Parts: sequence; C-alpha cells; structure tokens
Amino acid sequence: MVHHRTEVLDHLFVWLSKAGTLGLVWIAIALVLALLRRQPSLLLLVVAADGFADALARAGKALVDRARPPVRYPQPEPLVAVPHDHSFPSGHAATSFACATILATAVPRLAIPLYLLAAAVAFSRVYDGVHYPLDVVGGAVLGVAVATALRWLERALRRSRAAPPVS
Repeated sequence: MVHHRTEVLDHLFVWLSKAGTLGLVWIAIALVLALLRRQPSLLLLVVAADGFADALARAGKALVDRARPPVRYPQPEPLVAVPHDHSFPSGHAATSFACATILATAVPRLAIPLYLLAAAVAFSRVYDGVHYPLDVVGGAVLGVAVATALRWLERALRRSRAAPPVS
C-alpha cells in the first residue's frame, strides 16, 4: 500500500512539473478566464508575467552558480530530466507565482486555489529532485515581484491614458 501511495505521488508531482513548464498551465487558465470575463488584456498580462519571470529566472541562474541537487548528490535519482542550467532560482516557481499573482489580482475569489496550484508546481521541483527548497522560495519571491511590477505598470499606463491632456 505504501509503495502505491508513493507511486501516485510520484506521478502527480511529475505531472505538476510538466504542467508548469513554460507556464503552460497558467496560460491555459488565463485563456479560459479571459474568454469568460471578456477581458483579453488578462491573457496578455499573464503571458507577459510568464515571459518576464522566466527571463529573470534564467538571468538569475546565470549569475548564481548553484549546481542542481542531482549534480551534487547522485542519490536519490531525480524523477524528471535534469535541466542543464543552474538551480537558483526555480523558473517553474517564478513563472507560477508571477502568473498566479496576476490571476489572483484579477479574480480574487480564485486566489487560494491559484496560489495552492503555484505552490504545488513549485514543490514538485523539489519533490522531483531537481531543485533545493530555497530555489523555489527564491523563484516564488521573484515571481510575485514581477507580477507586482507589471500590475503597477499597467495601472500607471491606464492612469496616464485617462488623464486629460495638459495644455
């Protein structure tokens, strides 16, 4: 029975890791919400958050020379393919928390499930053996910061368009 439970968890966390790759699960959620709410800008904002968070996480990996767990420790074997870049920060965590924050701001009643999904995707990277816990914490902080900056920029642009011209 214990073996079966472990196998189920293994499959779940591998699936979550794959779903979080390139923020695809978040773009799918954003597409559905944008269509339901007739708010295409929501999809654009999520795609921007995903892209910026991913780019900044990649830049962070280039700056922080931290080997991934399987490179340092041969056991246990990872459950997913080990990426060839560095470990800190987690790109999955960065994109997941950036997108979850954008979506939670737009649809506050979904905030808890969105953040739970982001946390599950981030944790999957530790469970699957390709990140340390601090990698996903760093990625989550980066993702929330990216989303906060994008929301601030969006509001500033909206205010500047609504302001009457100065003569």
